[in-house]
Amino acid sequence: MDFNSSLRIAATGLHAQTARMRVIAENLANADSAGKAPGDEPYRRRIPTFETSFDAEVGGKVVEVGKLAYDMSAFTSRYEPGHPAADAKGYVQYPNVNSLIETMDMREAQRTYEANLNVVTVTRQMLGRTLDILRG
Repeated sequence: MDFNSSLRIAATGLHAQTARMRVIAENLANADSAGKAPGDEPYRRRIPTFETSFDAEVGGKVVEVGKLAYDMSAFTSRYEPGHPAADAKGYVQYPNVNSLIETMDMREAQRTYEANLNVVTVTRQMLGRTLDILRG
């Protein structure tokens, strides 16, 4: 595998983790987004999916962002009779977003992003050293 292939594979990983962090940030931003009227469904947590495919030009597998999936777990209910979205019993449905899980997912995505960035950095350093050797 050559330097260019390493850089392209790492770049697909960077792109995938960027998309993942964007979805996680959206989930966190909507963690308390209840409906506006009784019976309105609140924000539903999104889950990014990834697919691998063989890239003949690179000579290896690359990762691609797949479709967004929806977490079909139950919403949480809170007793808030004064809320505009409260049902007849006074309960309001809130999103199925767990901030702790999202924070841990974000940390994992950041670390994976950093690992791919390190691959890019090391590959560039190796390429620079190779050019220095060829010049000398």
